[in-house]
Amino acid sequence: MGRKYRLPLEIIGIILALIWLSPFYLLIINSFKTKREIFGNTLKWPESFNLDNYIEAFRELDFLRTFFNSVLITVISVAVIIIFSSMAAYALSRNKGKMSAFLFMLFVGAMLIPFQSVMIPLISLFGKFDMLNRPGIIFMYLGFGCSLSIFLYHGVLSGIPRALDEAATIDGCNKFQVFWYIIFPMLKPITVTVAILNTIWIWNDYLLPSLVINQEGMETIPLRMFFFFGEYTKQWHLALAGLTLASIPVIIAYFFAQREIIKGVSEGSVK
Repeated sequence: MGRKYRLPLEIIGIILALIWLSPFYLLIINSFKTKREIFGNTLKWPESFNLDNYIEAFRELDFLRTFFNSVLITVISVAVIIIFSSMAAYALSRNKGKMSAFLFMLFVGAMLIPFQSVMIPLISLFGKFDMLNRPGIIFMYLGFGCSLSIFLYHGVLSGIPRALDEAATIDGCNKFQVFWYIIFPMLKPITVTVAILNTIWIWNDYLLPSLVINQEGMETIPLRMFFFFGEYTKQWHLALAGLTLASIPVIIAYFFAQREIIKGVSEGSVK
């Protein structure tokens, strides 16, 4: 690429970066403002950087308990998705045939089904089996998250030669050992990608927990955040502070794993 094209591309990149960062700027500066300042001018720098909003939001959210609930549901759900999706993708990639191809296309097609179209019958069905609780929502996240995860795993597994499986089988490994000790360690980049993508989705999800988790003390952070928005008043200053607190763990996790995420997505989509 010539030098004459580099400067315009850099300028475009800077502009796009500023556009992308603008919501974070609004979130952070307004989280330090009073309600009057927010309604006065959302773009203006806060008059003073005090932590009163964060302290009150921390208390109103019952942050430690809701944070624990979010972490518990997110970690278990992501772990279950990784285990079952990787095994399903391995079985589909190694068993070539019309049925395997049909099942794979079925999983791919399931990504196009919006949650709202199955929301009412799903909640009704799980209610009959008394599964409107934490195990129930984890099971639902497995169902909704496995399609994309299988698609990504399947793309990477298609590029791993079957000769590795055959060599391990000759050495005395069964299929379970071949997958867990030989193949699964090779899936680290795509596993990190699947983990981060599902973590961001589950951590920020509001609709499904609002339908399933209806017991006091079991709310996740997005569900508890709803209490800042009443019928007659909206506490934007507290909500923005709470959103900032809730975003920090996911942002930290993403920055530590961003290289693996990019590598995993490229491998899963190209191969």
